Amino acid sequence: MSDRRPRAAWRRPQAEPPATTSPEPPVARPSVVQAGLYRDGHRVSSPVTLSETFRQLREHPDGMAWIGLQRPTEDELHSLAAEFDLHELAVEDAMEAHQRPKLERYGDTLFVVLRAARYLDAQEEVDFGELHVFVGPDFLITVRHGAAPDLSSVRRRMEKDPELLALGPEAVLYAILDAVVDGYAPVVAGVQNDIDEIETEVFGGDPAVSRRIYELSREMVEFQRATRPLVGMLHGLMAGFAKYGTDEELQRYLRDVADHVTHTSERVDGFRQALTDILTVNATLVTQQQNAEMRALAEAGFEQNEEIKKISSWAAILFAPTLVGTIYGMNFDAMPELDWAFGYPFAILLMAAVCTSLYFIFKRRDWL
Repeated sequence: MSDRRPRAAWRRPQAEPPATTSPEPPVARPSVVQAGLYRDGHRVSSPVTLSETFRQLREHPDGMAWIGLQRPTEDELHSLAAEFDLHELAVEDAMEAHQRPKLERYGDTLFVVLRAARYLDAQEEVDFGELHVFVGPDFLITVRHGAAPDLSSVRRRMEKDPELLALGPEAVLYAILDAVVDGYAPVVAGVQNDIDEIETEVFGGDPAVSRRIYELSREMVEFQRATRPLVGMLHGLMAGFAKYGTDEELQRYLRDVADHVTHTSERVDGFRQALTDILTVNATLVTQQQNAEMRALAEAGFEQNEEIKKISSWAAILFAPTLVGTIYGMNFDAMPELDWAFGYPFAILLMAAVCTSLYFIFKRRDWL
């Protein structure tokens, strides 16, 4: 690349001397995962620091630098911005995670934000990572926030295909896009299996299934936010094929990635709709179960009420002769019926008449 632009001078900031009270200075956390300098599709060196990478790239202006970082420090990103003339807005986005997937062009530098995903079998949940990619004429920088994606496999794959790697940073970008989209396939399979299990649990009456549906629905919202913008991003890249003279092999490569991400996006949309339907069915089944329980309680209460009516009726019937017998059992001398010859039969008939009357009254009211 003979028209390589001059680089801004970069100097590692001098560390302040440690305080006398500290026995040793703090050890900085390394964020350079891997860096490589490539020429004609082959790796010519593997610098271990950013300063060494910058120096070697200046010495070989026809090479390409591929720098991989994970959660870099602010100083490291500022040094990259100074060396490669990165736009301050893109650098600010790279410092802070939780960016939406997007593709922006700042001069001759392309800034891409991707949301990678992986399925955790043990937890049965989806873990999302964030990847920021800077693509320039002779460099490609990746900034990872999270465990996904595994870019070491992308580097090994590209190094095994020097002809494709010789096409430059744009080819590496497409390989990264392909890796991120291929990483969605296990997630789709895992989510499909979860939905099948949820359907079984819903019709099995598992009371904890509502929480699982809700959690999986939230993950599908995140999955949609990761996949849906990719469709427009890839179509935007394809629209610039003629303008930027993209190699035909890369054009075919990108179209294949676009087909895969479109298919994945459609599957995710289907998952969200399926989970919505399952949640509706589960709510209906829960309502039906609650109605059945309320009906059973009402029937039990009705039966109990009928039994109470019967017991109360017989108690009233038996109370009548008890009352008459109690009155005539007091044995007072002044009671006129005690010397009456028909007193006993009268008392018996009175008890029978009262009991019979009460029986027919309760029977008429369906208490007996």
